[in-house]
Amino acid sequence: MVPVRSTRSLALGQQYTSLGSQPLLCGSIPGLVPKQLRFCRNYIEIMPSVAEGVKLGIQECQHQFRGRRWNCTTIDDSLAIFGPVLDKATRESAFVHAIASAGVAFAVTRSCAEGTSTICGCDSHHKGPPGEGWKWGGCSEDADFGVLVSREFADARENRPDARSAMNKHNNEAGRTTILDHMHLKCKCHGLSGSCEVKTCWWAQPDFRAIGDFLKDKYDSASEMVVEKHRESRGWVETLRAKYALFKPPTERDLVYYENSPNFCEPNPETGSFGTRDRTCNVTSHGIDGCDLLCCGRGHNTRTEKRKEKCHCIFHWCCYVSCQECVRIYDVHTCKALGTGEVCGWADTPKSYGKRDLEPSASDSKEPGLLPDARVWTL
Repeated sequence: MVPVRSTRSLALGQQYTSLGSQPLLCGSIPGLVPKQLRFCRNYIEIMPSVAEGVKLGIQECQHQFRGRRWNCTTIDDSLAIFGPVLDKATRESAFVHAIASAGVAFAVTRSCAEGTSTICGCDSHHKGPPGEGWKWGGCSEDADFGVLVSREFADARENRPDARSAMNKHNNEAGRTTILDHMHLKCKCHGLSGSCEVKTCWWAQPDFRAIGDFLKDKYDSASEMVVEKHRESRGWVETLRAKYALFKPPTERDLVYYENSPNFCEPNPETGSFGTRDRTCNVTSHGIDGCDLLCCGRGHNTRTEKRKEKCHCIFHWCCYVSCQECVRIYDVHTCKALGTGEVCGWADTPKSYGKRDLEPSASDSKEPGLLPDARVWTL
């Protein structure tokens, strides 16, 4: 039987919300293993970027899974920010480790290019000869350094000879490799009236959304593995092997897992599932975000909701835009609880509203944030 490793040490608490704006005491961060503690003390000035990268990864996770049964929910009063969900070696664990490791590499790389640290800066090693019609300029982002920081910090936890460490290290590296694979030339034109007589170019990271989209595709096609146990000079060691020999074996860019996910339909404190009751579903979709699949066949409720939007916008010369604020009525569909009857069908359709449904309003509205407390966790 493969032992389950606790992931309570993956989380930092709410007291580290302002990690980037207050003096950081490495010894006060719960859950750091000795190697991470040494890293923190030796490279204290880049630790805020490490924390920012983890938060970036969590936010991207919540965006990518916003329409799925498990939507990367965070827990307010727990050291383990995702609760028990990451205790099992599932696809969800694979994605979280990959996106968080990529987030750390991304944020550290960006911070170095912005000049916020004295121990890193622009990349001067991968330029090569310029191309036709352009020359090197600007600050090329040193993604190799960001990847190195992510590897040293995140993989410091994965030093056991067991299957879970092997899985986490593989998925961490897959996330970091995605950053390197998506580096591209970014150029700026120079010349009279934008004639682009000369272009200066530099290496740049993509928008982090592109990294999230790529890793989400890897989540959907993740490779299921089996655990093999064999004896080496250091003792018993667990390794991973692809479960299905007929399929193409996973590469370093693929995500891997070896335990099945719960269905996340109903609340379960043991698996960390919050269920999908009261989740908003898309009544017109036949995908996982549709009412049939997201609500697990329990059906859905429909209510009307008023939302404030900008409307009747006018451009004034020169140069500003003035808008009114209008109220528009929408149908909102939410999943029913277990045992409330009716199976979700496709009879409900969104209402079509004309101008008579728009009413100017003087008050403002606020959208809720993805991370109310913006907590971070150690990898």
